[in-house]
Amino acid sequence: MITLFLRRAIKDLIQNRFLNIVTVTTIALSVLIVSAFILFFVNINDMIDSWKKGIRIMAYLKSDSSLIKPGDIEKKIRLMDGVTNTRFIPKLDALIKLQKQMKRQSSLFTTLKENPLPDAFEIRMTRQAVNNKKIEHLAKQIEALPSVDEVEYGQSWIGRYINIIHLFKLTGYALSCLFFIAAIFIVANTIRLVLYSRQEEVEIMRLVGAEDRFIKAPLYIEGLILGALGGIIGMLALYMTFFYISSNMKQHLASGFFDIRFFPHEISCGLILCCMFVGWFGCFLSLRQFWATNKRN
Repeated sequence: MITLFLRRAIKDLIQNRFLNIVTVTTIALSVLIVSAFILFFVNINDMIDSWKKGIRIMAYLKSDSSLIKPGDIEKKIRLMDGVTNTRFIPKLDALIKLQKQMKRQSSLFTTLKENPLPDAFEIRMTRQAVNNKKIEHLAKQIEALPSVDEVEYGQSWIGRYINIIHLFKLTGYALSCLFFIAAIFIVANTIRLVLYSRQEEVEIMRLVGAEDRFIKAPLYIEGLILGALGGIIGMLALYMTFFYISSNMKQHLASGFFDIRFFPHEISCGLILCCMFVGWFGCFLSLRQFWATNKRN
């Protein structure tokens, strides 16, 4: 019986190949766009996790801070909520490091009469403390210490970065909803057109006693096939795009700077199953409307 339903579904796919190509293309584009956003967010989250490990607050001490022992300041900072580690950087060590980093501009240091750099503390935070509001609160606490002159943690770019990520997420959600709704309606319209082209045949089958499931089963299979084909084509297109981009990134970025990754097999299969559900649901809506119309008539 299943073989009979499958043959009928394939026959309908071939007979209405233009409509089915449009449907598969729409589903494939939907999968490509939605999965591209998901893949982007997966890699962005990896990058954020890496960034959180490296984020720090720099507290620069006042010029007369030599009157206060660095150990006393360090104890006060360590007691603050969200601080996991502190490191004192004497101004002499900071100057030596700067000279090493600016070897080509070494002439700038020959005219210096005194070290212009201040003593500083490098403060690392716990994972839970690494968000915009908590960083800002901690920075204000540190800046309130009498010996601290200035605190720096990249205030402007952290806020901009978070706003950009939120904008991408909203755009991704909106596009995902629009494309999947479009895919469902296109599948529904395709199945509806198949039904209307076979309306006389369906009526004859019902008159001779064919059960509704016998008539509907090939169409449901057709919807599942359309969804599966669209999902597979969309995922293949995404993988080829991913492979091209990742190859170029490896050539232009330093090794180990940031590695992008593709979906695990489980997520890829899950997205294809979602596409099959879209195909099935579109068919369900079409059959429901068609059967309701026929009963009224």
